[in-house]
Amino acid sequence: MEELPPSLVIEILSRLTDTTDLARCRVVSKTLNASSYDVRSVTLVCSMSRYLKSRSPETKHLVTPFKIVFKELVRRTTHLDSVSIGVDRSLGGISFDDVEDESDDLYLTDFNFVKDWLPSISHGLKSLSVSDFWVQSCWRRSEALSLISSTCHVLAKLVVRNAWLSVDGLNSMPTLTNLTLEFVRLDDEDLSKINTCFPNLTQLNLIGVGGLKEPKINLLRLTTCQWSVSNAPLSLIICAPCLVDFHLKCIKPRLIVLEAPSLSTFNLSLENTDELKLINCSNIQCLQLNVESPSLALLLSMFRHCNTVKRLTFDSVRRGQVEVTEFGLHTLLDSFPNINYLNLGPGAWYVMENSFCRGGLEDGIGMKTLKEFVAHLVVLEIEFTLAFISSVLDNCPKLSDVSLLIHRDVDSYVAGNLISACRSKFQRVRWRWGIWKEGIKDTWVSDAI
Repeated sequence: MEELPPSLVIEILSRLTDTTDLARCRVVSKTLNASSYDVRSVTLVCSMSRYLKSRSPETKHLVTPFKIVFKELVRRTTHLDSVSIGVDRSLGGISFDDVEDESDDLYLTDFNFVKDWLPSISHGLKSLSVSDFWVQSCWRRSEALSLISSTCHVLAKLVVRNAWLSVDGLNSMPTLTNLTLEFVRLDDEDLSKINTCFPNLTQLNLIGVGGLKEPKINLLRLTTCQWSVSNAPLSLIICAPCLVDFHLKCIKPRLIVLEAPSLSTFNLSLENTDELKLINCSNIQCLQLNVESPSLALLLSMFRHCNTVKRLTFDSVRRGQVEVTEFGLHTLLDSFPNINYLNLGPGAWYVMENSFCRGGLEDGIGMKTLKEFVAHLVVLEIEFTLAFISSVLDNCPKLSDVSLLIHRDVDSYVAGNLISACRSKFQRVRWRWGIWKEGIKDTWVSDAI
């Protein structure tokens, strides 16, 4: 290491995933010690092991406080452009019953703590991530955002997790393009202030943000958004003319209004809604629907005649609570007549197979454009399953690639008979087979043949 060029040493030290190793490097050699103050990135995470040692009467006197370690690491650095500080995700399992005092040793969005170190390094900081300790932060409203906005004038990426944030005194941050708020407590007016003060956001992630009742997103430059709403809001309104990729997950909103004329990829996970308004959303090409609703047909009617959708992934979680007579494959195709790729999750397959067994496919329902088909299925009656597969293939003259994933608990003899029957009856199709099970990643056991 002593013979390496200083620039290479700095590059190596800047790539350390845990900057506690940086402190150790400072005592190894003079070269590492000198170079350590020129690193561009600092990452420090409080592990569960460290947390437990700091609480144990036998070891707590041996553990340097986490905040002191962090401040010492950044105290003399001069070229930092990225800082990440937080607690390990495993500490999220600690409840209030496990904490007997009102400590703030891991309250990382504490205004006074942030004020101790941020101003001295803020001039060149481009990326900042703070993952707080929820047990200590959730009942303390932090004004750290105002400090960040007033000192970090070139910040492009900001991540805050597990905190109750105040927007009082928030200043405009025109350089900020990437914002992630995860398990953060906000109010509607707070989100409105974020819209105003961060006008140039291109990427926004709101994951489990609580406290919102009628939230609105109005960002003119936003291109990518992931929004997971933890409560049941009255309405959600999204106006983003440049939005291209949108992932939305929410529970029982009364109204969703989406105005996104550039939207191409839309991933919607929804548990019921009274109304979904799509305004100028005429360019959606890839659509993924995960629907928890007693009326699948009603929801899909809100997407009626989406002629631009080419790739569709569809599932229903509450498959046993849906009236199968109201929803069949024809309902899906009526809304998306031009798809060339269709992926049915286990819930959607269950509903459609049962609907088929009651009435078959309607005349003239052929999918003229469908080329690739993927399905997750449970074989309850092999005759019904085979009949449904055959009917789909008979009605899809261009369908050439079929991938079927069979539930892991299906008898191997039954699965083998299904595979053999499909291969022999439809030799024009390239078949691919796999196994699925709840909570486990899909496993492919054969390539297309």
